[in-house]
Amino acid sequence: MRSEIALVVLAGGEGSRIGGNKPLRSLGGVPLIDRAIMLANSYSDLVGIAVRDPVQVGETDVPILQDHCAEGPVGGLVAGLQFAKESGRRLVLTIPADMPFLPGDLLDRLIEDIGSNACAIAASGGHSHPVCSLWRTDVLASVPEYLATGRRSLRGLAELVGHSTVDWPAGDSDPFFNINTEEDLAEAERRLDR
Repeated sequence: MRSEIALVVLAGGEGSRIGGNKPLRSLGGVPLIDRAIMLANSYSDLVGIAVRDPVQVGETDVPILQDHCAEGPVGGLVAGLQFAKESGRRLVLTIPADMPFLPGDLLDRLIEDIGSNACAIAASGGHSHPVCSLWRTDVLASVPEYLATGRRSLRGLAELVGHSTVDWPAGDSDPFFNINTEEDLAEAERRLDR
């Protein structure tokens, strides 16, 4: 089933809370976008990066995907769904550039749980993480209807098309910890040192 999956790194956010250029910020001496690409390659052999502007991720050999149908993660997802479909893949796994500690079993557990649903969303500690989800490419057909509602969240699209939720334990080392501020980046550095 892995041969049916494309992976899209969502890296189009402004990162204003951390001073901008978040994908290029370093964690342990490695830019967040490079960490995300290494992780992405462990899940799939077909990887793309969704951005608003290629300057957000600097130079890379990974295909850059742009979609201007909607702002935010939905635009990145749509670009990823189109990328997957054009590449003959039936599923897209999305991960964000700012979650460096994602679990190794993310893809396997989402595949196991998607069933007949259009998508499967990761969750931890009572919170869903729709930026970490597995989507069927036929969701593209529902995008115009969803965008016509004026909504733009991944959660809203998942509710429209039907989804399952897969829960991971959070504890002190939630694998879905994300970096939004300088304080978060400092905490991520501490996690790396442990």
